[in-house]
Amino acid sequence: MGRTADYSKECCSVAAALSIVGDPWTLLILRDAFLGVRRFDEWQARLGVARNVLAARLKSLVAHGVLETRPYSEHPPRKDYVLTQKGRELMPVLLTLKAWGDRHLYGDAATPMAFVHSCGAELTPLLTCPACGGSVSSGDLTPKRKEAPPVSAILAAAGEPRG
Repeated sequence: MGRTADYSKECCSVAAALSIVGDPWTLLILRDAFLGVRRFDEWQARLGVARNVLAARLKSLVAHGVLETRPYSEHPPRKDYVLTQKGRELMPVLLTLKAWGDRHLYGDAATPMAFVHSCGAELTPLLTCPACGGSVSSGDLTPKRKEAPPVSAILAAAGEPRG
């Protein structure tokens, strides 16, 4: 599937997540899914990605349970791709990545898109501690290594494809 890196020997949740969403185009496909894109041809037109690459990425996201298909036409057979709960849980990741790009690449004056919360305020993602409610920065965290199997074992145990 054109995988650019092999994380199978890593014992790391970031590596495990990247084994599913780290391929080129995958995060842009997910971005567009959050913006309401559901059909292959719409992704292809918006992204300009090769059809075979798009098909492979959608197939992988479905196989990993991030997207699911729903038929909308029998003749010819056509299907929508819809975010699952597992896929919807990636929203904070994409919003935080967008905020990083806004801040460090575009600058505040030139951000290409804003998200407005239902209260009317423009959203700025903020990571908070669920125990104390305080904001979290890297200086507040202490890593604690735990015993964990490699990514390949995690994906195999979940019955998920590795590629």
